[in-house]
Amino acid sequence: MKILFTTALLLFHGLTARAQQAELTALLNKHHVTGLQLIYAKNGQAQAYSLGQRQAGTGQPVTAKTTFQAASLGKVVLAYTALRLVDQGRLSLDKPLLTYYSYPRLLGQPGADRITARQVLTHTAGLPNWAAYPLSPAWKTSVLPLTYAPDSCWSYSGEGYVFLQRTLEHITGQSLEALVGQQVFGPLRMSGSSFVWQQRFAADAAYGHDQAGKPTEIKRFAEPNGGFSLLTTAADYHRFTQALLSGRGLRPAAARLLTTAASAANRCGQPATPTDARIAWACGVGLADTSHGPALWHWGDNGDFRGFFIALPKTGESLVLLTNSANGLKMIDDVLALFMGPGHYYAMQWLAEEK
Repeated sequence: MKILFTTALLLFHGLTARAQQAELTALLNKHHVTGLQLIYAKNGQAQAYSLGQRQAGTGQPVTAKTTFQAASLGKVVLAYTALRLVDQGRLSLDKPLLTYYSYPRLLGQPGADRITARQVLTHTAGLPNWAAYPLSPAWKTSVLPLTYAPDSCWSYSGEGYVFLQRTLEHITGQSLEALVGQQVFGPLRMSGSSFVWQQRFAADAAYGHDQAGKPTEIKRFAEPNGGFSLLTTAADYHRFTQALLSGRGLRPAAARLLTTAASAANRCGQPATPTDARIAWACGVGLADTSHGPALWHWGDNGDFRGFFIALPKTGESLVLLTNSANGLKMIDDVLALFMGPGHYYAMQWLAEEK
């Protein structure tokens, strides 16, 4: 009886997986997304999907090994790395970062001497997203003025994460790539991930695509940038998401910082919106009060690559989606309903309200 039950259960899951793949394929076409990797996990079991093309018009399929730009999903990896250093006594969340490292772009800027790691991780440091295009030669030496007073309101900032990155590199004497390799990629067996281009990615890397579905390029990041340069696979990022859920690699107090609101995420200069009460920010990750319970979440947006993850601590469910399309985030709500069930998740609504 036990063997028959197990067989029936496997057959049921097999049928469900085939149906979900068909639904995913339909969503891919509906939202004009070129390719994706997705992993959904619950109760220790994971379903993995690789669909579409690495480059439109070539017929080259996305596989489980295809490398995607994860964009701002890399910020969560940097946050986890920072919390590891907090556990090791090498970083304080509330000590001004300029006391560790004199970041030239911030020197002399009013209020900069009050910015802490906690403020950076919760996007309350008062810094802009980008003061200039971060891949331009002039960006590295550009002045970085504060837009708002530190700890006064929520303002999403890639610049803040680069400031934290430079501080961690100074503290440890390691590049971000080496540091994350030691603290995250190695321990979590994320062998397909890097913050800089690796030649081993060349055979399977995905091209980005614009909203019309036209291929753009494969960016070969020469230097690590904690704000956007993470290259990874859904399988690797799934392993990372499971570490977030379990607190693996962190002491309990540090792990709780990933699930505890540190900022109400009241957006600077913007009136309250309908979903504001449902969203808060922890140290490095968004929090959402969904109809399925509390959730950790973040999105990634490099223009021609867009991704998303969500994890529900109470049920242990998680979903990672990477796409090589400017349209990738349009399918999030449909994907969540398909795998996690109907309900309100709020993350995409909140992002849509961002001015």
